[in-house]
Formats: sequence, C-alpha cells, structure tokens
Amino acid sequence: MQLSKFIFQSLLGWSIVGQFDKSILKTVVIVLPHTSWHDFYVGAFTRKIIKVPINYVAKKELFDSPFGWYFKWMGGEPIERKSKQNKVEQIVKLFNSKNEFRLAIAPEGTRKKVKEWKSGFYYIAHESKVPITSVAFDYSTKTVKISEPFYTTGDYKKDVNELKKFFTGVVGKIPAYT
Repeated sequence: MQLSKFIFQSLLGWSIVGQFDKSILKTVVIVLPHTSWHDFYVGAFTRKIIKVPINYVAKKELFDSPFGWYFKWMGGEPIERKSKQNKVEQIVKLFNSKNEFRLAIAPEGTRKKVKEWKSGFYYIAHESKVPITSVAFDYSTKTVKISEPFYTTGDYKKDVNELKKFFTGVVGKIPAYT
C-alpha cells in the first residue's frame, strides 16, 4: 500500500479528495469522465490506497480465458452480454446475492465524447435500492474526487441533473472527450 501511495502521489502527482462511507457496503460507483485507458491505473491505484473493494462487470467469456483469475482478482464479476439478456436485471440479482458490492460504471459507455449518459447505472442503483457514489478523475488538477452517497428518487432526469453537478469543471485525460 505504501508503494502504491508513493507512486500515485509522489511520482504521478495525484491526490484523493473525499472518501467512501465504509459503512455502505453496496453502491453503484459512477466514474467520469472516462476518456482514456489511463483511467484504469488511476482507478486501480485509488482503490488500493483507499482500501475499499471496488467491483466491475464484464462479459463472462473474459473469465473463461487464461487471464480469468486476474479479472476476478481485480474485482470483476462475469455477466451474460447476449442481446436478449437484460443486463440491468442481471446486475440487480448480483447486488442482491452479495453482502458487499461496489460496482464501478462509466455512464458514458465509451471513452469518446457523448451528449447523454447511458441510463443503466441509474436503474441498477434504483432497483437494487443502493446509493450512487460519484468519482471524478480530474486530470487538470490530478485529483480523484469522491462524493457523498446519493440516493435515487425515481425521477431519472432530476436525479441525473443533480449527479452531473459533481462533475462540473472536471477534465478528462483527453479534454476534447470531456
């Protein structure tokens, strides 16, 4: 942990502002902006330093590969990604089957610039009755910002507008995609 902190803070120049409420064992973690593969190691260092398990979902075929152990070790959970499978429903079942599960999702759904977020993260949180924790990777200040938990009301548009306020002024690795 000390080595991770040294690399992240001293060598790379990043800092972390805010923290996860460790009493909240289940949350959907939205991470924005997602503009580059560099976000992976920023997230991995952050997770190691804050000592909070963070999970993700990926197509089940990845876990059947020779690197399946690595994906599982990094917090991955397999899901079926065939077109007829309801991904939100699968992930809600996953939340319900776990005692502790913090699911990281990039609401943009891509590393390119988007006009609107995909809505799946919201419905996963709402149907699982878990809060949303916002995490911003601000490359302009080299700061990872962690929000207080946000509980959905069922009013998607109003709630997303409120969530977006946390990311105001945040710049991704590729600013044009922010």
